[in-house]
Amino acid sequence: MAHPFDALTAEAMRAGGSWKWTGREMVAGADARGRGLIGAFVAEMDFPTAGPVAAAVRECADTSRFGYLADGWVADLAEACAAFWADRFGWAIEPERIRPVPDVMTALTATIEHFTTPGSPVLLPTPAYMPFLTVPGMLGREMVSVPMARDPFALDLDALDDAFRTSGAELLVLTNPHNPTGRVLTAEELADVTAVVERHGGRVFADEIHAPITFDGLRHRPYAATSAAAAAHTVTATSASKAWNLPGLKCGQVILSSDADARRWADHGYLAEHGTATPGVLASTAAYTHGRDWLDDVLAYLDGNRALLRDTPLPGVATTVPEGTYLAWLDGRGLDLDEPPAAFFAREAGVVMTDGAACAGPGGMRLNLAMARPVLAEALERMAEALDARG
Repeated sequence: MAHPFDALTAEAMRAGGSWKWTGREMVAGADARGRGLIGAFVAEMDFPTAGPVAAAVRECADTSRFGYLADGWVADLAEACAAFWADRFGWAIEPERIRPVPDVMTALTATIEHFTTPGSPVLLPTPAYMPFLTVPGMLGREMVSVPMARDPFALDLDALDDAFRTSGAELLVLTNPHNPTGRVLTAEELADVTAVVERHGGRVFADEIHAPITFDGLRHRPYAATSAAAAAHTVTATSASKAWNLPGLKCGQVILSSDADARRWADHGYLAEHGTATPGVLASTAAYTHGRDWLDDVLAYLDGNRALLRDTPLPGVATTVPEGTYLAWLDGRGLDLDEPPAAFFAREAGVVMTDGAACAGPGGMRLNLAMARPVLAEALERMAEALDARG
């Protein structure tokens, strides 16, 4: 049976005005055949958010809740986030250890500035979420790329160990579920990471913003919950923004699993927290508390989109169907193009994806699957036709 999301057309998305459909990457307006461009690069969903979340935002307007963030609303958010993580992932977090921030990037910036030695490098498995490659440099830190193993994607523990040893880095940025490859790390992999980090007296920034979005019976394992050692050296960042499509409301959460880190955050976290938006806090509280049925429906729909990608032949392109997130990684190095594959598909198919080079994965492409299935079907059909036309 048709799902309501199926009625979301590309034309309606463009009219909505979001960056995903009208941003600078879409400036051409059409492909080589004059067809409108399909936005598949920004990591947000095209789906309207859950009813309870929309109601919370409307209530903000109706009651003029646009003032500075009240302590009571922060406490409500912490309770709701803790309950969701306990129910969904089995991690019992004390609500007072959950603090608001505008987004995960703010959390990373604060972690680098307040939990590492000034000037120390930052380790990052690659390919990676694009801003993670550039933000350390903006803070005067060297970003040390640690390429992941491929086929399938996995953390290269030996390379990570060597990078800690030779670079003097103190902090590892660990994204799980992984953006852009869609990997969901196993318990064994997480334990191996802990062993490496502990060996070098390091720390972990755990980006777990996609935690609720997993498939095939896989369950997200919070890194800090895997052992006492991991809890002691980790700052975790998450948000309702990916799972409930709320990035513009500017609300994330920092989870402090160490007593010492909680004390340090209390002394230094004010600026990181201050930009968190009141409507975002109230909307996120509603998402965690009342948005679970909507989330489960979205996961089922996304699973159908994963199946569509899996069943669509794209000759010369190695497709990684995500285990988690709604982001697929397409490896176009086998096409032997004289340009980035993302540029080829934008021009010849009108499908605008993230160029893998921006993720430190040249030749790859990050494809956002969180769109109406008929729109995704059109995107994949156009891509297949563009490949066929090459001969």
